[in-house]
Parts: sequence; C-alpha cells; structure tokens
Amino acid sequence: MQLSVIILNYNVRYFLEQCVLSVQKALESMDAEIIVVDNNSTDDSCAMMKKRFPNVKLIENKENSGFPKGNNIGVSQAKGEYICILNPDTVVAEDTFTKVLAFAKKQKDLGIIGCKLIDGTGNFLPESKRGIPTPFVAFTKITSLYKLFPETFGKYYAQHLSENETGKVDILVGAFMLMKRDLYNEIGGYDENCFMYSDDIDLSYMALKKGKSNYYFHETSVIHYKGESTIKDETYMKRFQEAMNFFYKKHFRVSFLFAFFMKIGIVFFSLVKRFQGKPKPKSSPAKYILISDDEFLKKKLENQFRKPVKRYDLAQSFSKNATAEIIFDQNYLTFKAIIQAFEANANKGFSFKILPKSSDFVIGSNSSFDRGEVVKITDL
Repeated sequence: MQLSVIILNYNVRYFLEQCVLSVQKALESMDAEIIVVDNNSTDDSCAMMKKRFPNVKLIENKENSGFPKGNNIGVSQAKGEYICILNPDTVVAEDTFTKVLAFAKKQKDLGIIGCKLIDGTGNFLPESKRGIPTPFVAFTKITSLYKLFPETFGKYYAQHLSENETGKVDILVGAFMLMKRDLYNEIGGYDENCFMYSDDIDLSYMALKKGKSNYYFHETSVIHYKGESTIKDETYMKRFQEAMNFFYKKHFRVSFLFAFFMKIGIVFFSLVKRFQGKPKPKSSPAKYILISDDEFLKKKLENQFRKPVKRYDLAQSFSKNATAEIIFDQNYLTFKAIIQAFEANANKGFSFKILPKSSDFVIGSNSSFDRGEVVKITDL
C-alpha cells in the first residue's frame, strides 16, 4: 500500500466530514487508506463516520489521549509505505497526495514533507515552514521582530524560502506531515510527553537528528482552519513557553538565556495587547455569491439567509466587495478549484464558505484568529 492518511479528531464533526470527503477524493486513484482516530468526542463524529464513511477505518478511543498518543495509535495500525498526519480541520486538493508523493520519491534523504497551508480567508499560513526555535529565534517570534526585519530575524518562519518556493526547512507543522512509516517508527513517533505546540517541532527535529532532510513543498495548497489554536492570549503565551521549555530540556541543556528572552518577550507581548483594541464583532454579510449551477439551491439559500444570493456558474476572480460572502458548491466544483478560488480572492474583503458534496451545511472561517463556523441549511 502506498499511503495511509491518519486523521485525529476531537469534537469537530463537520470539519471532519469535509476533510474526509476531500481526502477520499484525493485517494481515488491510489492504493491508500484513511484512518480516523477519535479521541472520545462528545459530538456525533463517530456516528457520522459510520453512516457516511463506512469503509473508512475508525478507531474510537475511550478517552482523550492527546495529539501525540492519538496519532501514534493511528500509525500503529497503518499499512502504507508512507503516512500523512492530517488535521481534521483541513481540506486537500484532488491532486495533493499524488504531487507530494511524486516529490517524496525523488528525495534520497527524505525526512518529513509539509505543504503550502492557507487559512479560511485564502491567506498563506507562515507556520507551513519554520526553523529550529532556539531561544533567540523564539524571542523574535513572540515579539514579532520577524515581521519588522524579516531578512535579519526571519528564521522562525524559514523566510529564506518564499511561500512559493520548494526547499529544505527544519521544522514543519503537524496539520500536514508526510513521511515514510518506517522513519516515523524509527524515531518512535510523537513523544507522548510533549506539551501542546511542541509535538510537531520535536518530530521534525528528531527526523533531522536521524540525518534526514525536511522539505516545504509549495506546489499544492491545503486549507487549514486553525483559529482556535492561534488566539494570542496569556494562555497561549504560557503554553508556548512550556512547549519551548520541553523542547530545550529534551534536546539541549536548560537555557537561562531562553528564560531571559521569554520574560522580556512576555512583558513586550502584554504591553502590545494592552494597546490593541478589542476584536471587531462579527457582522453578517449583506449579500451572498453562490458558485454553482443549481438555481434551486440559490433559492433555498435566499430563504435561509433572508438576503439576496447572486449565482455564478464558474468560479472566478471578483472585484473587492467587503460585504459579500462567497459560497462554493462542492457538488459543482472540485476541491482544487475551490482552494484556487480562495487564494485568487484573498484580501478582497470576501468571506468564504463551502457546501460539501451531499451535505446539509456550509462551513468556513472568516479569520485565521477565529474559530470556524458551521451553518446548517434547512431542506437540503
């Protein structure tokens, strides 16, 4: 078997449904399998999987085992030569895995491959490629020095490579990590003692210690709805510090320098937060644009939203319109076409939602700092 895709789920039933739909489509021409590991969700994730995807292997944990252990359980039952660790709040294109695997097979020193991740607004996510977070590099991250002086302080987000350039990087993000199953097992998988925010850093670094090279691959884009993990509050700072402490304690000597830089960074971070305004409340779009060939669907959405819906037959680049939301009908469009439309219309003021094939909901996120949104559509 070529590939095993491992998806660890916890209480994101609708994002999981959309993710599995996209992965299933992407694996149609491959000898591959999908393994969903559920960490004792309290929503109906497992019931949905059994009803909609009866042929997908589902592992139902009796407790929330955490990200590292949950993925290790999934990989332990995988049969593929390669594995892909994939978050449930992602959407892959139909050719994502064929492209990444073709690239992987050309590498002689393959460690882990990550790809170009975009958020629910179509914007590039810089954590798609990262450097080793030494104490000073971590400091430049939490103080945002990397934004002000990217050429000097750009190591945290591996800014030696542009988002549209494939090449070697040190660290990849756990939302999408493809590697040989044998290497994963040789490393020992995810360290189950890891704190949040350090598990993917640790796995990437362990691959480097084995003499392998990690790669950022830009030729395919994957949507990653990730707002809940990026809310920059005091809890985030505490967890980030714990994660870095874990990483240094495991791989290096305990660093006084790190503690010093962290304290300065946290003070700076707190001052910035104090002067920042409160986030703007979400506003409902004034109108909707439906990308579909279904006129009946247009009328149903107008009844649902009580607002005008303008229908287009083909996805296209639109003029800036901050008051409109674009809904992509996946019964009509491929996931790849939808992802390309996200990128083409980023920063034009639109919000985006997807109506997954044969589903009764639209799903999306209006910001990389907000949690995703699911809207149930009646009579679909």
